[in-house]
Amino acid sequence: MKIDKFVLAIIAIVLLAYLFPQLGAKDSEIPLDLIGSIGIALIFFFYGLKLHPDKIKSGLKNWKLHVLVQLSTFLLFPILVLVYKPFITSENQEIIWLAFLFLAALPSTVSSSVVMVSMANGNIPAAIFNASISGLIGIVITPLWMGLFLQQASTDFDLGVIYIKLATEILLPVILGLSLQRFFGKYAAKYNKQLTLFDKSIILLIIYKSFAESFEENVFTSVKIVDLVLIFTIDILLFFVVYSLIGFFSKKLHFNKEDQITAQFCGTKKSLVHGTVFSKILFPSTISTGIILLPLMLFHATQIFIISVIASKLGTREKS
Repeated sequence: MKIDKFVLAIIAIVLLAYLFPQLGAKDSEIPLDLIGSIGIALIFFFYGLKLHPDKIKSGLKNWKLHVLVQLSTFLLFPILVLVYKPFITSENQEIIWLAFLFLAALPSTVSSSVVMVSMANGNIPAAIFNASISGLIGIVITPLWMGLFLQQASTDFDLGVIYIKLATEILLPVILGLSLQRFFGKYAAKYNKQLTLFDKSIILLIIYKSFAESFEENVFTSVKIVDLVLIFTIDILLFFVVYSLIGFFSKKLHFNKEDQITAQFCGTKKSLVHGTVFSKILFPSTISTGIILLPLMLFHATQIFIISVIASKLGTREKS
């Protein structure tokens, strides 16, 4: 069986993160966050150039797809984690369970969701809509879910950074691209292959950054190897259960292949950016933030890896 070149690139980038984690550390002299932000903004600008207004209107009318994605993100995920609540027998298990509930209650991540959908030839307008609105819904829903199980005084949320990031990296570039679509749209279509290569490069950067920070901060050695394997296994199982259920419901709702891809890719994503910000606000100092973020970090990196493989494979098919 021929191995996809992009899959090999992902494996290589993870190995690079292991050998040279300092390049992706928070105190690194190489501004990977800035490079990634600029790259994401350019990706969405190019998306805007490639999107015809008529296609956007058509995509946003697909309300069944939007409802399925949001219910999967904010209801299906938490319910699957809540099922295991009665089996908690110790304080340590309680903290790990809270970490998984936190993961389950988070919104989808915008950039990689849409990039992956684009790679797989899915419904890009619907992906942009769902991934973007998910971040806004999560500001309300995520604290509500966690508030049911955390005894903590209410805190004022200062989420201006998220709003600024959403506007500058996603909304404004897309709007700018759309406004210039009639002038430069033909060039975006002509050089679509090169733009796809650029998309994949940014995804590799995100993967490297995610793994490098984990290796640099010794996240993978802060817990027992047995616990780490268990968390990793649960992450994989959680992903595939949600991915399969979304696929099942997509077929029951008679989605075409493009809409099914969008539903499964956007509905299984969880935002590490939102998770990092929320963890500092929602959890008391008595709970280790590192432990709370561990399932999320593993899920984030693993999900990107799995979806990258699936997206790369689907991207080679002929669009219907």
